[in-house]
Amino acid sequence: MDSVHPDIDESLPMNDPDEDAEVDNGRSAPQPRVYRRSISLSRIDPDAVKVMRRLNRNGYTAYLVGGGVRDLLLDRQPKDFDVATSARPEEVRRLFRNCRVIGRRFRLAHILFGAGKIIETATFRRDPMQAFEVAEGEFAEEMEEAGRLTPAPKDRGDDVDLLIRHDNVFGEPHEDAIRRDFTINGLFYDIQNEEVIDYVGGVPDLRRHLVRTIGDPDVRIREDPVRILRAIKFSARLDLGIDPSLYDAMVEHRSDLERAARPRVLEEVLRLLRGGAAHRSLWLAWDTGVLSIILPELASFLDDDAPGADLLWGRLDGIDRRFSRGRLPRDAVLVAALLEGPLSEWMEDARDPSRAFEEFFGEVGVRLAVPRRMKDCARSIVVAQKRLRTGKLGTLPRRDFFGDAATLHALDCEAEGRPVPDWAADPDVVEDAGDLGGHRRRRRRRRRG
Repeated sequence: MDSVHPDIDESLPMNDPDEDAEVDNGRSAPQPRVYRRSISLSRIDPDAVKVMRRLNRNGYTAYLVGGGVRDLLLDRQPKDFDVATSARPEEVRRLFRNCRVIGRRFRLAHILFGAGKIIETATFRRDPMQAFEVAEGEFAEEMEEAGRLTPAPKDRGDDVDLLIRHDNVFGEPHEDAIRRDFTINGLFYDIQNEEVIDYVGGVPDLRRHLVRTIGDPDVRIREDPVRILRAIKFSARLDLGIDPSLYDAMVEHRSDLERAARPRVLEEVLRLLRGGAAHRSLWLAWDTGVLSIILPELASFLDDDAPGADLLWGRLDGIDRRFSRGRLPRDAVLVAALLEGPLSEWMEDARDPSRAFEEFFGEVGVRLAVPRRMKDCARSIVVAQKRLRTGKLGTLPRRDFFGDAATLHALDCEAEGRPVPDWAADPDVVEDAGDLGGHRRRRRRRRRG
């Protein structure tokens, strides 16, 4: 679990919202709550700053948006710096020679810099089917929510299909804010005026350390069930609580994940494992019953308290430690570490371990659209574990998958409280006199991804 976040009330000196700002319940563009906040430009990617400044100089609105703003306010270093602007994609391309416009139905600009860096620059968007409401009244004032925009209610009957299938269209900043998933992801930062712009109540929720949807959680999850996994990710990775109404909606609508695009579900599962909070992420997925939908094989294994079930949490702790050291295993290792318990139970005493793996993994691979290359690598490293446990490596160090198999073995040793062999602690440099003729073999260090 992450350390305690800084107190937002102290670390984020803010002014009162603009006293002249007025709202009119959607008849015209509402005024946001604006908070004075000077964020050192040294903490923002210099190329993102260049993009915003050039857009501003040419008369366009341009803000840092989304997770980058959230992480800066939580005193964390953002991974990505995305820009939202009033400029259309073709207008962005005219300003930047190093720009390419991508997307067929909804176009956005990728501005390219050295070392493969991309600053994604998107035009403000809106949901053409969505109006908005503004929180008003004495209760809203007491809860610091006056002026908070939320999507206007939709017909939410159980027989109504709310799944979003159509692309959004260009819009205004407030429309762009309310189409986002959670309030903490709906913030803009204006580097010109050093202001946090908040249409959706994201700053009060950061103060409360709370993940909350923008609007009715039942509707927002039915629109996009993958938001369930994203809520788990943000709660675990940022050490935030989940709003009770959102938690209830996650439990009630967890089966809707079966309707979500399978590659998106897989990518979000991998993000749960890659973000440095794999243990807490998977515990939340299990606790909410989400795991029983996306990986019922693993959920049943944990529910039954099968032998070795507790080792899963030790392997996840090991993954989190490697993340903190900047040595995160490859995705195939993450998948293998996640499923090794039920896989080992299934493959026990199998005459053909590879065939047994395929039998077990068949439904998993279809349910999550696991790429064949990832599945084949996971099979190789899981099947190798029985041999690695004997310590007789034979020709395994010469195989392409040996480093990944050794990493999984090291995770098992740590979970069981056993010493990690030298060849598993650093599989890129292997020395085994018995099996390799007494010569130290230095393996080429592979890029980890």
